[in-house]
Amino acid sequence: EAKIMDLEEFRKSYLARQSQAASEKPKHWKARGITEDGALVPYPNGGPYRPRVPDEYASFLVPWDAYAPIQHEAPYISDGKFSWTDPVDPSGIRFNELDGQVDRRSFTGKYVVGIDGRPKNPMGRTGIVGRGILGRWGPNHAADPVVTRFFNGKLQFVSINRKDGGGWAIPGGMVEGGQSIPITLAREFGEEALNSLMLSPAARNALEADLNQIFAPATLQQNTVFRGYVDDPRNTDNAWLETTVANAHLTDAAAAAFRLEAGSDAANVRWMDIDPSIRLYASHREFIKLVARRHGVSFD
Repeated sequence: EAKIMDLEEFRKSYLARQSQAASEKPKHWKARGITEDGALVPYPNGGPYRPRVPDEYASFLVPWDAYAPIQHEAPYISDGKFSWTDPVDPSGIRFNELDGQVDRRSFTGKYVVGIDGRPKNPMGRTGIVGRGILGRWGPNHAADPVVTRFFNGKLQFVSINRKDGGGWAIPGGMVEGGQSIPITLAREFGEEALNSLMLSPAARNALEADLNQIFAPATLQQNTVFRGYVDDPRNTDNAWLETTVANAHLTDAAAAAFRLEAGSDAANVRWMDIDPSIRLYASHREFIKLVARRHGVSFD
């Protein structure tokens, strides 16, 4: 049975998170389909335009009787054909805990599960209910590997150009049920930036061994630059992205050993200078800014 948090407990948790983030750039605007210039854009992958959610009504703690979100789920999400998608009816899901091999816990703390059995986005309203194009109800955990080097005096990272039209981004993907974050970091970098799926079994095994060493569990904590909720256009009122971003910095020799080749969800891949002018998918620019700080590189 889904666990429903007491509203007052949620209120205290929410206010604590808001206080901690008070000095940071406002979050949760990409999840509402709002661009930097304030325009509305449709939900990704051919989804609908969502109703505008004003800043003052973003929080579920603020009553809004006129709120009329749009129900939206891609057919391949709701038809249940893939193992990485939840059932349409979430009533049997154990939210806020480890549910079999699927981690339903959120980095933001406990989240509310409504009387309809659907979890509520801890950052607030988005204009879309259902799962959109996300497979899980509640938090959808991802892992994003930022592989860097210094080249000609400039800090660079490996960037992919997404096939879905999202533009340049950090490689990354969803944490599969039963898999660890380090394994996901290594797998996603190999598949998207090195086209590991097209290698011979022997070459793939050798590459995986190298990547597993670079993203070793023992170094995860010290190399993690971000862990938490992601302001992402795919988020809905009932499903949202959370990620772990880890930085692996390579020596010249190690960087030269990798032959970049786009694969999986990537149309292109290259070393990209870390520069304040770069434009990246979703919240990836903010992640790169954290990496730049880690290496003492100005991003202002």
